[in-house]
Amino acid sequence: MARILITSAIPYINGIKHLGNLVGSQLPADLFARYMRARGHEVMFICATDEHGTPAELAAAKAGKPVEEYCAEMHKVQADLAKGFRLSFDHFGRSSSQRNHRLTQHFAGKLAENGLIAEVSEKQVFSIDDNRFLPDRYITGTCPNCGNTSARGDQCEECTKQLDPTDLINPRSSISGSTNLEVRETKHLYLRQRALKDKLEAWIDSKTDWPILTTSIAKKWLNDGDGLQDRGITRDLYWGIPVKKGSEDWPGMEGKVFYVWFDAPIEYIAGTAEWADANGLDDAAWERWWRTDKGASDVTYYQFMGKDNVPFHTLSFPATILGSGEPWKLVDYLKSFNYLNYDGGQFSTSQGRGVFMDQALSILPADYWRWWLLSHAPENSDSEFTWENFQASVNKDLADVLGNFVSRVTKFAKSKLGETVPAGGDFTPAETALIADLGARIRDYESLMAQMEVRKAAAELRAIWVIGNEYLQSAAPWSAVKTDPARAEAIVRLSLNLIRVYAILSQPFIPDAAAAMMQAMGSDDWTWPEDVPAALRALPAGHAFTIPENLFRKITDEERADWQQKFSGVRT
Repeated sequence: MARILITSAIPYINGIKHLGNLVGSQLPADLFARYMRARGHEVMFICATDEHGTPAELAAAKAGKPVEEYCAEMHKVQADLAKGFRLSFDHFGRSSSQRNHRLTQHFAGKLAENGLIAEVSEKQVFSIDDNRFLPDRYITGTCPNCGNTSARGDQCEECTKQLDPTDLINPRSSISGSTNLEVRETKHLYLRQRALKDKLEAWIDSKTDWPILTTSIAKKWLNDGDGLQDRGITRDLYWGIPVKKGSEDWPGMEGKVFYVWFDAPIEYIAGTAEWADANGLDDAAWERWWRTDKGASDVTYYQFMGKDNVPFHTLSFPATILGSGEPWKLVDYLKSFNYLNYDGGQFSTSQGRGVFMDQALSILPADYWRWWLLSHAPENSDSEFTWENFQASVNKDLADVLGNFVSRVTKFAKSKLGETVPAGGDFTPAETALIADLGARIRDYESLMAQMEVRKAAAELRAIWVIGNEYLQSAAPWSAVKTDPARAEAIVRLSLNLIRVYAILSQPFIPDAAAAMMQAMGSDDWTWPEDVPAALRALPAGHAFTIPENLFRKITDEERADWQQKFSGVRT
């Protein structure tokens, strides 16, 4: 039994995420966690809400709520949506937790001890009317590049140009709208990433099995232009983790907090500590996942994220870990994803364009979305959600292939042979061929799942469903029952057992349908089919079964057209 640690990029707190966010990290991480558990491994799957930084304060202000209250409410919303999509986290934490406060301050103290923190004086915009320094995102104005009048102080969303606040024309405070701004000097802490460049590069070079997307992004940040840069880790904000050197105050840093990018990945560790706290366990319970001197040396650590998060997880977070000089666990495999686009354009949270997690669950159960998203995961390039493709995939894969097989077998069996697994007949070369084909395909499926080849694994699972339909069509028990009832019984006995095997294999992708199949077969034996001939005899003659409710219904053309219109613009 292996020990598998899995983290998915933690979603930002400021609103409900869209399907592109979901398929870029949490959903494939859940697929992998479910598969590894199904194979009998010990799994720790951690996620959380990312709660600090400027957008949280702005979203809270827009909602007219104190930021602490807003974050608590949105954490519950996101946790409930995660449950709705059957994301099987061992713990869904909060980056604002006291565990994360202490760990973040601890890492900063260790980095300072090791000479890897620099205090840097820099010029920053100060709002006289707001009586505060304004982080880049708190300043809006006209982009000098494209003329967009609502460009932010860090980037223009229209033309994507990186900006400094002083580049903006007619800058104003995003808090109050005041133009009464001036540039003042302030002091911030910087992580000296450049001092760790050689260590980071050697570590990345050692990861020869990583996806090309992951390593190419990391190498670009390491070497392009001026190469890896030192990075600010503090901000002048109210909401965040107060700057401390371990448990000690940090002179000159009063009133400042750690920058969200610094504290957010530390929450992976803190979230595991929160899991231990929530389950009444001691520190040893979480340290065995994260400290190589306390048991984590035999852990394999997998991260899942969209490509925009790769630089932080291949450079900045490892710089924090390596720079601490302590024996913390580093990621072993980083699975990154491209972007999922929406119906000829992009998902847009600000414009309400696309399908968001709450809306998706309001129109169809989770399995429909899980199947489409995973079977179209943007692994090697960006992919696109279209309603036509979604309808076709649901109707053909889920309804016509899997749902049809389960329905035909159980309805025929009950109407012609009774409500228990029939006893008659022996397996013939047709069954032997199916068992051999199924065994080979299951081994291929296992290999693809272990390698996190998400789309290929989905295609292999569908092929496994197809061979059941092809067998049933060829064996034709509805004809055999008239001339050779024992032959029909053997066909149905194998087919009912095949439904149970399909439930086990399908559970990582479509857990609700898998549970319904297993329940209909009157079984709770989720043993992985290592021995395929034995697995296809697991339900003995006389074992009771039922006909499950329709596993998947088809999406009509009218529904598809209605949804396409509904999700084309402003979120209501």
